[in-house]
Amino acid sequence: MLHQMPRELLLEQVSNGLILMLLGMGVVFVFLTLLVFITKLLSLMVRKYLPEKTSVAPPRQPAVATAPSVANSASAEVAAAITAAVAKSKQ
Repeated sequence: MLHQMPRELLLEQVSNGLILMLLGMGVVFVFLTLLVFITKLLSLMVRKYLPEKTSVAPPRQPAVATAPSVANSASAEVAAAITAAVAKSKQ
């Protein structure tokens, strides 16, 4: 089909295609550039007019040390409950 077209018409269509391609790429580039700058501008405006509220955390009180026997008995109870649940599920 292309070999049947006159050479001048083919060159004209190729040049029109290249012009359209460059025009489309330029439009996309300009749009994305504007999008980046507008996003940065909106971010600055939000930070300026709506600053984050900083909450002061109350001072933490020192944790009370638990006896090792309490921790061991709690983990022993958890282990016993897991063992019982597994045994029950196998029945």
